[in-house]
Amino acid sequence: MATLVLKGHIALAEMKFPHGTTGQHLDAFARQYLWQHGYDYAHGTGHGVGHYLNVHEGPQRIAKFNINVGLRSGMIVSIEPGYYRENEFGIRHENLYLINECEMLSDAETPMLKFDVLTYVPFDQNLINTSLLSEGEIDWLNNYHLDVYTKISPLIDKENIIWLEEATRQL
Repeated sequence: MATLVLKGHIALAEMKFPHGTTGQHLDAFARQYLWQHGYDYAHGTGHGVGHYLNVHEGPQRIAKFNINVGLRSGMIVSIEPGYYRENEFGIRHENLYLINECEMLSDAETPMLKFDVLTYVPFDQNLINTSLLSEGEIDWLNNYHLDVYTKISPLIDKENIIWLEEATRQL
């Protein structure tokens, strides 16, 4: 289950989308792998995080319901698909991202936006079934973990670097 949730996180994190796209347009990309197996989650996939330190600061959201607010460059949003089974377990893979302008793609006609990661915490590899991941998803995760290690290792002591090395090992 954790791997299906992770696949949804990666799908959304890699998304390029045109200006004016709402969170409702993007929500299904994060849910698709759970849906293929007959699962869903009741919470939103993401929310705005703002400068007033509100945990859920709008107007931007990524959710099933229509909010009619287009995502714009400079907005901060969480990507946090999950799955909960009552009285058994819960899983959520969450990070914060900054929405930025995308470099113009070759032969593109429309300027696009993308998500740039802001928070750097390893995904727990003990929960990942690599046989469910595509080569592209493995590459994304390995590159993300390399970034985590590069950014965090200079900030921690040697004892914790051992943990970080293991947590960010390549798949």
